[in-house]
Amino acid sequence: MLAAVDWHIVWSRIFHPDHTMLQALERTLYIAIVAQTLGVLLGLVAALGRMSRLWPARLLSGGYVLVFRGTPIIVQIFFVYFGTNLLFGFTLIPNTLDFGLFSLDGAVFAGIVALALNEGAYMREIIRAGIDAIDKGQMEAARSLGMTSRLAMRRIVLPQAARVIVPPLGNEFNAMIKTTSLLAFIGVYEAFQDADVHYSNTFRPVEYFLAVACWYLLLTSIWTLIQAQIERKLAACEQEERQSFWERVVQVWTPVEVWARGAR
Repeated sequence: MLAAVDWHIVWSRIFHPDHTMLQALERTLYIAIVAQTLGVLLGLVAALGRMSRLWPARLLSGGYVLVFRGTPIIVQIFFVYFGTNLLFGFTLIPNTLDFGLFSLDGAVFAGIVALALNEGAYMREIIRAGIDAIDKGQMEAARSLGMTSRLAMRRIVLPQAARVIVPPLGNEFNAMIKTTSLLAFIGVYEAFQDADVHYSNTFRPVEYFLAVACWYLLLTSIWTLIQAQIERKLAACEQEERQSFWERVVQVWTPVEVWARGAR
C-alpha cells in the first residue's frame, strides 16, 4: 500500500520555511544573479570578438561557443570544480575565498564560474542576433557623424539591440534559476540540496521535492512578471506609436480618408 502524503510537511515547507531553507533559497538566487550577469558580460565580449576583424578573436569566440554549447553543463560543472586545479597545476578554485566582508565557499565559486561560462556561450548568440537585427545603416550614419566604431556600438547599436536581446535574456535567467539545482552534485547547499538532505533523513521524497518545486515555480513566476514589465518599458515608444483597432477604424472611415481612396 502506498504511504499517504503528509501535506503538513508540504504546507510548512512552502509557507513556514525554516532558517536553513531560507538561506538555501537566498543562495540559489544570488548564484543565479551573479552567474547570469557574468554570462551576459562574457557573451558580449564573445559577440564582439565574433564581429572583430582579427581572425584569432573570431576563432577564439567560435571555439568558446563550440565547447560550451556542445558539452553537457553538468560535465562542465564537474570539470571546473574537480579538474581545473589539476589542469593548470595551481589552485585556481580554492576551498574558500575570503573577500574581507564575506567569504565564499569554493564549490559555490566553481559553480558560478561554470554556469557563467556556459551561459556566456548562449548569450553570445543572443547578443549577436540582436546586433545583426539592427540596420547596418545605423552604424554607417554614426560613423559619418565622426563616431568611432566602439562609441557607435555603445551609444547607437547596443541600446537598439537591447529590445531584441531582453526577451531571450529574460528566458535565459529563468532557466538559470532552475539550473542552479545542478550545483547540488558538487556539494553546494542550495534549494534542491536542502530538499535532498531532508528527503535522505525522512525518506519522504514527495513532500520535500514537491515543496521545492513550488518554490522554483514561485521564483520563476515572479521573474516572469518582472521581465514583462521590463519588456513593456523598452517597447513603450513603439506602443505609443501604434494605433488601437478603434483608432484605425475611425481613421479609415473618416470622410477625408474615404474621399482619398475614391480619388485614387
